[in-house]
Amino acid sequence: MEISFWAKTILIIGVIFIIIGLVMMFLPKITIFQRLGRLPGDIIIKRGNVTFYFPWVTCIIISIILTFIFSILRR
Repeated sequence: MEISFWAKTILIIGVIFIIIGLVMMFLPKITIFQRLGRLPGDIIIKRGNVTFYFPWVTCIIISIILTFIFSILRR
């Protein structure tokens, strides 16, 4: 019996979520990733009980890394 397109898609999405969960579980133990989110240039505004946090530089670095990885995978 052949698995339909949507069944394969849901299966792949599930596997991706499992991989992301495992990476997030072990990510804090890797020292280089502890610095991500607190790089110079990230915006943090604290006023009273409210904290606004926007990881500007972290977003740019992750975008560059993902662009590089996907450009390699496309070839």
